Amino acid sequence: MDWVERSVWTDRMLEALDKGVKGEVWFSLIDKVYRPKTLYAAWQAVKRNGGSAGTDHENVERFEQKLEENINKLSEELRTETYRPRPIKRTYIDKPGSREKRPLGIPTVRDRVVQSAIRLVIEPIFERQFRPHSYGFRPTRGCKDALREVEKGISIGKVLVFSDYF
Repeated sequence: MDWVERSVWTDRMLEALDKGVKGEVWFSLIDKVYRPKTLYAAWQAVKRNGGSAGTDHENVERFEQKLEENINKLSEELRTETYRPRPIKRTYIDKPGSREKRPLGIPTVRDRVVQSAIRLVIEPIFERQFRPHSYGFRPTRGCKDALREVEKGISIGKVLVFSDYF
């Protein structure tokens, strides 16, 4: 769990995560999401990813110009349950090797910060429940890791793939 955002997950929370929580139910996670510390960590991830402006035409650089104000406003909106995501900007990108276009939805920077904050809070909870042979959209895992596992299985003579889900 060295990928867990330490500004969000304290040692006490990680211990609860390892030992489990009563009834397997986590309460009051929203207070972790709207903490300015969490929103700043989420902002750092959004800034690293860059990306285009959404429907509000505010790009990463412009959001950063009033960073403290923007973070505090998001925190207050989330805390008071007045936060509302903005409409998604629809754009189309070329599909490689085709004349077709793929639709792409671009959230506003502020919405990407909130989405990232939510991910920082809930990902460790769900991550511990995933199967070790699951590779899609997981921290420190990707399609190349899955392919390496397939190659390893083939090299020792395995010819079938089984799933626990069927």
